[in-house]
Amino acid sequence: MAGPEREIQTLVGLLNAAVAKEKRDLLNYKRDGAWHPIAASELAEKVRATAMGLEALGVRAGDHVGLLSENRPEWTMADLGILNCAAADVPIHTTQAEAQVHYILNDAGVRVMFISGQTQYNRVREALNDMPKLRTIIAFDRIEADDERLISFDELQKRGREADAAEPNLYETLRRSVRPNNLATLIYTSGTTGEPKGVMLTHRNLVSNVLANRQSLPVGEDDVILSFLPLSHIFERTGFYLYLLGRASIHYAESIEMVGQNLAEVRPHYMTSVPRVFEKIHARIIDQAEKEGKLKAAIAKWAMAVGAEWAALDNKGQRIGLPLRIRHALATKLVFSKLRARVGGRIKCFISGGAPLSVELAGIFYGAGLPILQGYGLTESSPVITANMPGNNRLGSVGKAIPGVTVKIAEDGEILCHGPNMMLGYYNKPEATAEALEMDEWGRVWLHTGDIGHLDEDDFLYVTDRKKDLIKTSGGKYIAPQPIESEIKRSRFVNQVVVIGDQRKFPVALIVPQMDALKSYAGLKGIAYTDPQQLLAHPRIIDLIERQVDKFTPELAHYEKIKAVALLEHELTIESGELTPTLKVKRRVVAERYKTLIDRLYAEQEERYAVKQG
Repeated sequence: MAGPEREIQTLVGLLNAAVAKEKRDLLNYKRDGAWHPIAASELAEKVRATAMGLEALGVRAGDHVGLLSENRPEWTMADLGILNCAAADVPIHTTQAEAQVHYILNDAGVRVMFISGQTQYNRVREALNDMPKLRTIIAFDRIEADDERLISFDELQKRGREADAAEPNLYETLRRSVRPNNLATLIYTSGTTGEPKGVMLTHRNLVSNVLANRQSLPVGEDDVILSFLPLSHIFERTGFYLYLLGRASIHYAESIEMVGQNLAEVRPHYMTSVPRVFEKIHARIIDQAEKEGKLKAAIAKWAMAVGAEWAALDNKGQRIGLPLRIRHALATKLVFSKLRARVGGRIKCFISGGAPLSVELAGIFYGAGLPILQGYGLTESSPVITANMPGNNRLGSVGKAIPGVTVKIAEDGEILCHGPNMMLGYYNKPEATAEALEMDEWGRVWLHTGDIGHLDEDDFLYVTDRKKDLIKTSGGKYIAPQPIESEIKRSRFVNQVVVIGDQRKFPVALIVPQMDALKSYAGLKGIAYTDPQQLLAHPRIIDLIERQVDKFTPELAHYEKIKAVALLEHELTIESGELTPTLKVKRRVVAERYKTLIDRLYAEQEERYAVKQG
């Protein structure tokens, strides 16, 4: 780490380092079919105008300012503007239900908030209208509405420049007042159960995490970044601060749907992502190959197998024999070179978090020359606790504890961690805070992660499941559903899967299939259907999925084996309340929503068993 960087203690100092000298394309956005750069000096000026505009509106040190917007340069300008006027921001996910938005804004006591434009305003209009304390709404884009609280982002900055001219020393006075232990952000995490909890993170929490991660991922001025995960999530936001500190050229992806095209245009060196994206890339390659004929499909599958075999040896530092080296070189020429070109051709590594990444998928990308560095963390830990590193990437693990962080495993298998990145607590929730944070006899505070895992002999961490997700069968056996779900998702016919079985005799699975793959299979096998529902109910399709489940879970104990499956037509989504904003399954919500289907599944299985016994 460079000497001056050690002195950075707040996000104000981080911004100073990022804009200390000019960089023409520090931020980049796409509009009207072309990419447009934002220089470091322009970012610094816009942040200053935003901070002073907020000061002119009456925002004071320690106030909470809302931020509801898709990723765009204005998100970053608002975020840094809030922090540089000594306030704290309250980012809200653009997919959060209106009732949750209302709860968050009220609980946080938000009086001023930023919003992207008409779409988000219309989506949460009723919540905003039911907030007498909310006095100002700052819109990035024009909003047509009879709402006297609305002002434009341009107007805010105009007022800021006027205030700055009137008191030219005030901005630096505000910035100097920011201390490492000041609250920087209040991020509400819905989790998989209960109402949202406001995680209180300080400047010290976030900066310590950025600096620790920078030691293992030294992003520099020559690097290009594509940013597409929501900045309202702490994973992307901390990564974004890391990229800013490294003065890389950061590009905001147009949308999740446009990531593929943006990858080819931007040709990034790094990108943070979630396993879902890699699963889709893999499925798309196989599906595309199959559409091009049996030979292409066979070559693609062969190459993937070769890549995984090569990765397994190389990752452990074992010798790779000449025959495998030759096969790997051929697989690279025929398949992997095209895959690398599809993601821009310059990827040094992907950074993955938010959910488990299957060992097989990690091996395939590793073997293709596209290493995925998997890490682990929570909003409550700012977020990174452990991470794999370039040159020290153990497939299947989530890496070692980052510098300054200590990890230990409790007697019941729960992962506990201690370090400067641990939250202050949950806002307005002392009981929940007391459950999550525990002080030991030496005065060290440990965060209870709620996850189950273990450390290997080299201190690499392996996360096996959520503590609350563990299934206890009626026979008293405990089952960890996530590893089973990860294995089943290796099938190209499976999109999403949820294992159910708490207080039941055996586990079953609700599966959302990959419809394109199923349709191709149906065409190949001559299975007739008129609509998706009829296809999913077809006995041969159900039999296919059951065989796939058995194929990918051969090592399960008898009590862990999936005894029946039900196919769902619609994906589980954040909007439907079945997934958290970080794409974790709300298992209890799913179990309640599909209770009738699940009960029928168990009844049918019991009937089959009775017939066999009879």
